[in-house]
Amino acid sequence: MRARGVHLEYSFQPDGQRGADLHNPLFELLSALRDHGSIQHAARALASSYRHVWGALKHWETVLGEPLVSWSQGQPARLTPFAQRMVWAEARARARLTPHIEALRVELERVLAEALDGTQQVVTLYASHDLALPLLRERAGVEHRLHVELRFVGSVDALRALADGRCVVAGFHVPKLPAGGRLFERSLKPLLKPGRHKLIGCATRRQGLIVARGNPHRIATLGDLARAGLRFVNRQSGSGTRLLTDQLLQLERLQPEAISGYFERAEDSHLAVAAAVASGLADAGVGIEAAAQRYGLDFVPLADEDYFLVCLRDALDQPPVLKLREVLAGDLWQQALRTLPGYGADRAGQVLSLTQALPWWTFRVRKRSQAAR
Repeated sequence: MRARGVHLEYSFQPDGQRGADLHNPLFELLSALRDHGSIQHAARALASSYRHVWGALKHWETVLGEPLVSWSQGQPARLTPFAQRMVWAEARARARLTPHIEALRVELERVLAEALDGTQQVVTLYASHDLALPLLRERAGVEHRLHVELRFVGSVDALRALADGRCVVAGFHVPKLPAGGRLFERSLKPLLKPGRHKLIGCATRRQGLIVARGNPHRIATLGDLARAGLRFVNRQSGSGTRLLTDQLLQLERLQPEAISGYFERAEDSHLAVAAAVASGLADAGVGIEAAAQRYGLDFVPLADEDYFLVCLRDALDQPPVLKLREVLAGDLWQQALRTLPGYGADRAGQVLSLTQALPWWTFRVRKRSQAAR
């Protein structure tokens, strides 16, 4: 079998790039053929000629040693099973790697900026995965020349990174559930100390079940997954979304074992969950509405939640954190959030105490002793 190597490269261009898009002519071609059903229409979508697309298709079939398109008289062109597997496998890999690709791109931009003038300030942010935070990083760079060194980890790991001094700011989310959030309290409370930590409002967002387009299984709750034996893709242990899912199971009085794949299939981001559902590897997963829309999937709302940033009280007035707070309180941040389905800007930029913002935060009052009465 012919060896097939993968080569990655990057370049510096006059204009900047948003997000973590990686351009690959093979997958752009296959996606256009899948979506449009003919070389003529695919060429038009790619702003290319029929001859160029046909030649590229034959070139890639030679490189890969496999046919990529099947033809039937009077029928649209269809990707071969091999090509279909390639497209979906690449989409899942891209979704898994998006946070890391984005971090690499921004780090290289920082290298270039420092080499040019060395005036950028830096704030390190470890945070639970979120589609709005790359927009925050972009706004901070444009408005205040503030480089936000963003690392996506689970909510619990983000708070641990803050406790260990590996970051200045951490990001986590908590649901607005009527029955409270005992799992969140148990997991997050030991890592947050009143008087020592201060919260900064960032965003609100909606979480729910990401399901196939049209919701063919008529899924409305996690219990529907258990009753129908449907396949579930989870988030990784320690993530805020995993805590939310566990909390919702408790509210429905369900055991995790009742849901197929609850322990066996897990992804590290909302986009990776959506990609797993879109590719047919799972029937549903819990994630944000914006990720479902990114893949053209349906979304069943389950819970609204607050996304907070947190830092040490002494860091609140440090110049990088002050600039970050200014961005969060500005109109441009609210405009950016409006581009993401399910997001809002309630209390964005406001400094909040733990007891103000977290409804499950309570203190035990010691009873006075007999002698003190």
